[in-house]
Amino acid sequence: MAMLWKFMRVAKYSKTALSQEVKVRGTPVYSRHSSSRSVPSDFAANTPSSNIVELLGKAYPQDDYSNVTEKILSKVGKNLHNKKHHPLWLIKEQVKDHFYKQYIGRFGTPLFSVYDGLSPVVTVQQNFDSLLIPQGHASRKKEDNYYLNRDHMLRAHTSAHQWDLIHSGLDAFLAVGDVYRRDTIDNTHYPVFHQMEGVRLFSCHELFCNVKDGEDFQLFEQGHRTAHKQESHTMEAVRLVEFNLKQVLTKLMTHIFGEGLQVRWVDCCFPFTHPSFEMEINFQGEWLEVLGCGVMEQQLVNSAGAQDKIGWAFGLGLERLAMILYDIPDIRLFWSEDERFLKQFIVPHICQKIKFQLATCLTCSRKVIKHNWIEWKCFFHNILQHGQRKVQVNWFC
Repeated sequence: MAMLWKFMRVAKYSKTALSQEVKVRGTPVYSRHSSSRSVPSDFAANTPSSNIVELLGKAYPQDDYSNVTEKILSKVGKNLHNKKHHPLWLIKEQVKDHFYKQYIGRFGTPLFSVYDGLSPVVTVQQNFDSLLIPQGHASRKKEDNYYLNRDHMLRAHTSAHQWDLIHSGLDAFLAVGDVYRRDTIDNTHYPVFHQMEGVRLFSCHELFCNVKDGEDFQLFEQGHRTAHKQESHTMEAVRLVEFNLKQVLTKLMTHIFGEGLQVRWVDCCFPFTHPSFEMEINFQGEWLEVLGCGVMEQQLVNSAGAQDKIGWAFGLGLERLAMILYDIPDIRLFWSEDERFLKQFIVPHICQKIKFQLATCLTCSRKVIKHNWIEWKCFFHNILQHGQRKVQVNWFC
């Protein structure tokens, strides 16, 4: 959840405060909460003019909460994570392949099921309430999300599907999809990105079956919440769940980035897990945050109908991993349809090493550049900073 879970942290939002008044296409937008980011160009303007938003075959009446833009709506359904040989697809397939092969169920089938086609339109209840996110939490703000109306929105994280999937009876799954978050556009931030959610639940027998005298241990107690456990969890259960979680994620990152990978865990705080951690890896001499995770809040698990189980959850950003692994310098490149970008990821095996080479010739429309000049100016500046010797722009109308 890296990006996904990070926005839930009250302490980590914008690094810069906004000026008192920001103009978007001539319309003054007065200063927002210091924890939010402004969104330039088309992503912040051009809300659909009719009173109805039609999306994925359904109609949503607009109200005072509606703020989704036509530019954002145009991204819905692109599903880059499902486009074969796209770099985000490669990352998803690597993770999926690892979980399928590493964790086998009782009947010889993969333990984890994968859901990568769930609708990005969710209810506010799914996106926030089911995850125990308080009504006044900063992450609910209109300035930070894309609302279709007061009741429906474009999911801000794949965690929005946790409750429903658990309620359906699943206890081990991965959920992958596009998520939408109002954000300043730069080389590492974009209003649309892709995440993967992982959840694993354990019964008492499953958790303690390999522990000596495990039949004497319990999952639950009536205790007190501390920095290390929830009030309803026994310390033995939490320690085993935490150990399993970290072992699973360490194996995953080693599978993606190679043997000998250094890993460290940073304590943090999320509304839907406790204890919670951020995972960092040392890649090419630099410590990089790659995901967020933790022991699931038992209140969430109970409300979804799995009162006799305890579990963990994690969330990671596909763009984050792809940018690190393939050395892609700008998040906007993932939306490129230029074959010189895409063909570099057509490989015979999903785990093949790829060293991305930024094309020396970019084909762009004059109208597109003029219409989104701030975004493109930053894009070209980042390319030059990345050490490209020459960037030639071919224009077409």
